[in-house]
Amino acid sequence: MDPVRIRYIKEWISQLPKGNITYKNIRGKRYPYLQWTENGKQKNKLIKDSELQDIIEKIEQRKSLEKKLNESKESKLMPEVMQDKFYFSEVKTGHELSDFVKPIRSLKKRELFSTLRDYVYGNSTDRVFILYGLRRTGKTTLIRQVIADMPEDTFKKTAFVQITPQIDLAKINLDMRQLKKQGYRYVFIDEVTLMNDFIEGAALFSDIFASSGMKVILSGTDSLGFVFSEDQELYDRCFMLHTTFVPYREFENVLGIKGIDEYIRYGGTMSLGGVAYNQSGMTFATKESTTEYVDSAIAKNIQHSLKNYQDGTHFRNLAELYEANELTSAINRIVEDITHRFTLDVLTKDFKSNDLSISAKNMLRDRNNSNDILYQIDTETVTNQLRQLLEIRNKSEQTIDISDAHRAEIKEYLDLLDITVDIDLVSLTDLNKKEKHTVITQPGMRYAQAESLIKTLMQDDIFRTLSLVERNNITARILSEIKGRMLEDIVLLETKIAFPKYEVFKLEFARGEFDMVVFNPEEATCAIYEIKYSTEIVESQYRHLIDEEKCAATEFRYGSISGKYVIYRGETCDVTDVHYLNVEEYLKGLV
Repeated sequence: MDPVRIRYIKEWISQLPKGNITYKNIRGKRYPYLQWTENGKQKNKLIKDSELQDIIEKIEQRKSLEKKLNESKESKLMPEVMQDKFYFSEVKTGHELSDFVKPIRSLKKRELFSTLRDYVYGNSTDRVFILYGLRRTGKTTLIRQVIADMPEDTFKKTAFVQITPQIDLAKINLDMRQLKKQGYRYVFIDEVTLMNDFIEGAALFSDIFASSGMKVILSGTDSLGFVFSEDQELYDRCFMLHTTFVPYREFENVLGIKGIDEYIRYGGTMSLGGVAYNQSGMTFATKESTTEYVDSAIAKNIQHSLKNYQDGTHFRNLAELYEANELTSAINRIVEDITHRFTLDVLTKDFKSNDLSISAKNMLRDRNNSNDILYQIDTETVTNQLRQLLEIRNKSEQTIDISDAHRAEIKEYLDLLDITVDIDLVSLTDLNKKEKHTVITQPGMRYAQAESLIKTLMQDDIFRTLSLVERNNITARILSEIKGRMLEDIVLLETKIAFPKYEVFKLEFARGEFDMVVFNPEEATCAIYEIKYSTEIVESQYRHLIDEEKCAATEFRYGSISGKYVIYRGETCDVTDVHYLNVEEYLKGLV
């Protein structure tokens, strides 16, 4: 018999309990103990009544395997052993699988459901299906829904495999062979990237099992690991489906939560304010929960993949941070910095000698709560203080400064994970000017971080002279401005994703800008947009859209203008030749 097989059988035995069951009488009551010898010393452990029968069966199984190992000829050993139903990983079939999928039967399905279902029932061979994305974006729920909808004959051939950190490719290989031998054809393997050797050996699933007629669905939160494996081991041998981006229409249709404000505050995962799609809780309800999510779902995701890809040689400039045990912290900080810079840009937008931000003008114009505090303060000093606050955050915790090279590489991985997307900023006065605005695809994450930062800034000495009511009013006003900018980002992002063959960008002029241009290169046409966080129609909202000089310059560069639009929170209607579109209706219409 092959020595490798003997090693696996011994590994199998090592997973089972050592020793035997003994009983002790204590104060007239009989208690079961597991008793074994380790390093020449006798040890024992009290067994719960609920665990006793399971341990007895595993001890009997161990003894049977040990007997076979000692008495059987090697050539016959493996087939006999493999007849036993033992798995290294957690495998659910039959009644246990039915119980596992039952709780989700009433939940609505994401649009991705049909893509996964088509693979399961389709004719594709030799390819595995990869379902990947950040935590709390509905991967396991999608799998359970596909299984729950199966006809009985298909369900009987289906298994759900849960990977744990103790499992490696050698063990899952044995489990898969066992399942194949028992007639299982549809195998869903969850958290497969927990295996440290997955990236380098992922071809096992396509070359051995998918090629023999099995449908193999791999899922996991380590998204970057799947990207690496698709580029190497699974190149041209997999279908990939990413769950990280949750558009507004799914936020409303699947979760049943309506309103762009709710999406700004909580959007990005399949949970909201305690009402959890996948029982995951409040992801972006607080700064603390958001930080935990960034740390566990993003930062550790990247670090785990880099560690296991090409023996860690892909760390590049991040190696020094990894060796200093500061990589996770650095990634977390870069994610926050992207939001902080966005927040600073909002606060200092259209900066003038005596104008901290557009917030100052809006606060002064507020008919109900007019406030000129942002005109009274030393705006230059405040602006510098804001910049300093952003730059020194967590500085004392670092032993290695985060360089531009670190930032660039981390941003590259954030892009690969679909966490960040860049929107082009085009200037008609300087077409060689290459600028981009980074959008975070999970709006709730950005809002929670921005809200926390603003509340911190409002405790600065300049603002402490104000009453609590005044500080709260200022905070609310600035957060409203942040929501307005986030509304722009959401519309730009979802439009760009919905029209991959078009160019979607902001267009800047010497004075003023179009918040969004959608350019169709094939037809030489474009549509121009203003995006406003408003429920009212005001002429100043569309003044740029009807500016003849701006429109002529745009048509010269991007072809005839097919439509002029204002996207806002009010009702859809027309004002002369400008079309007002309700933002929620617009986003739901993007497919």
